Amino acid sequence: MPDNAKEAKRSASAAHLPEKGPVNEDGREILLSLKNVDITFGKDDNAVRAVKNASFDIFKGETFSLVGESGSGKTTIGRAVIRVNPCAAGEIQYKGVRISGKIPRSLDREVIRNVQMVFQDPAASLNERATVDYIISEGLYNFHLFNSEAERVQKVETMINEVGLLPEHLTRYPHEFSGGQRQRIGLARAMVMEPELVIADEPISALDVSIRAQVLNLLKKFQRERNVTYLFIAHDLSIVRFISDRIAVIYKGDIVEVATTDELFNFPLHPYTRSLISAIPIPDPKLEKHKALFTYDPSVHDYSQEEPKLTDIGHGHYVFGNSKEIEEYKALREKNVPLKSITLLDENEEAPQEQAQEEAEDEFLQTPVHDTGSIWYTILSFFLPILGLIAAAIFKHFHHFRNQKMCKKGAIAGLILIAAVLVLFGIFLLLSIV
Repeated sequence: MPDNAKEAKRSASAAHLPEKGPVNEDGREILLSLKNVDITFGKDDNAVRAVKNASFDIFKGETFSLVGESGSGKTTIGRAVIRVNPCAAGEIQYKGVRISGKIPRSLDREVIRNVQMVFQDPAASLNERATVDYIISEGLYNFHLFNSEAERVQKVETMINEVGLLPEHLTRYPHEFSGGQRQRIGLARAMVMEPELVIADEPISALDVSIRAQVLNLLKKFQRERNVTYLFIAHDLSIVRFISDRIAVIYKGDIVEVATTDELFNFPLHPYTRSLISAIPIPDPKLEKHKALFTYDPSVHDYSQEEPKLTDIGHGHYVFGNSKEIEEYKALREKNVPLKSITLLDENEEAPQEQAQEEAEDEFLQTPVHDTGSIWYTILSFFLPILGLIAAAIFKHFHHFRNQKMCKKGAIAGLILIAAVLVLFGIFLLLSIV
């Protein structure tokens, strides 16, 4: 039987996970693999493809980040890996074994044991009726991962200390904690299971800026000590750059670029990736003020003749495009000249968006306090149009432009009504004479 056929049979029929996953041509173990995955919500005409033909591999021991704007499908993929969202097409493999779709119960338990998730919303993901001690211990109870009560308590207390909380917090309930503390509880619940793969769905979005670095360092510490693999879901590229080994960029369900961290930031080939990088804030406010954002326009792509696909252009770099675009991307990459996504304007030149914002602010600040544009000016001017026009002229003289506009609008409407009444009266008078 050919190797591919053996692998397919093994993927479809395995009831347990192997000790190690398949190895790629570089000798790296593939822990998780998505192969042409589609995820759809709804049925028939109401069906929405949230993820389209997603394919990528995650190697053991690395941090693989999935980056994109809100609604792009990042969390949907993460939830599909833990078997919450079903795949409409394609398959997800863990250590070369298919874990999507219907699988044996024994395999399902092994997946739950080895793959944990830190959810984006810490409030919704914790049981409000359970103590922190039980929340963290629940997985230990379900999989019998302790030999005695003393060992369970020791595991839980060690983990609660490692995530920056105290043992006395174990007797409390989730509603007694802040959002950041709840996220740490969720992290402790995942890590106490000693998983091989952790899906971190924006784990620091609920934390204060001052302690985000501590949590990221904690994640790296777990990775070094326990050889944990991360699928890190985020939208903040500055954070992703710090923690990631490889990055995948997703746009409206399509994986548009995959590369190592340095490769992606030095050679962002897809225009959407460049737009994300250009949106990273510059710490210096003077430089940030003179930064020109790179805006992504999907209409630059013409896919009417040929459908795009994710293609390897070398250097471990994958880009989404048709054959013409791929050739252009390859030519850019082969020049080996880093691409600049952030453009700084001259000091005397302002970015268009900054200039428009400042003009709007100046107009607002120059507006008099009593220039409210009240609708009462319109009503009064409607019934007294001549006085309304006089008031509009006075308001204009004193730069009350909103009040002037309302008076003018009411006066014109009133004059139109008077003119219509006079015309009708003239017609009736003429008919009565005739």
